[in-house]
Amino acid sequence: MDATPAPSADSVSKASLWTGRILSGMVVLFMVFDGVTKVIKMPQVMEATVRIGFPESTVVGIGITLLVSVALYVIPNTSILGAILLTGYLGGATAANVRAGSPLFNTLFAVIFGILVWLGLFLREPRLRVLIPLRR
Repeated sequence: MDATPAPSADSVSKASLWTGRILSGMVVLFMVFDGVTKVIKMPQVMEATVRIGFPESTVVGIGITLLVSVALYVIPNTSILGAILLTGYLGGATAANVRAGSPLFNTLFAVIFGILVWLGLFLREPRLRVLIPLRR
């Protein structure tokens, strides 16, 4: 009879927690940068967004939506909602790049960031481990 208790869904190892925080932090830094460059209408960002098919008039709204989604991702009580919204944003970016015939790297970049959004959250958020239990 094994007296070792089963791992609790409420516990996260220090290594897992810090790895998740670092991954999430990298995602947040990039997404905030992306959102701010849209809100301030950086010429390169405006050109790239128009090139993949979005009207210039939508860029600021897209940037604000991204920043709100990132804020929700950073707040622990709303982090899962934020991850869902960021997934939608990145899915839209992926679809827009595919439709515009952008280079493969541009499309994969959004997909990779979507994976990092969820991996970072999974590593640091015990509630998500209850929803998506991985077996060893």
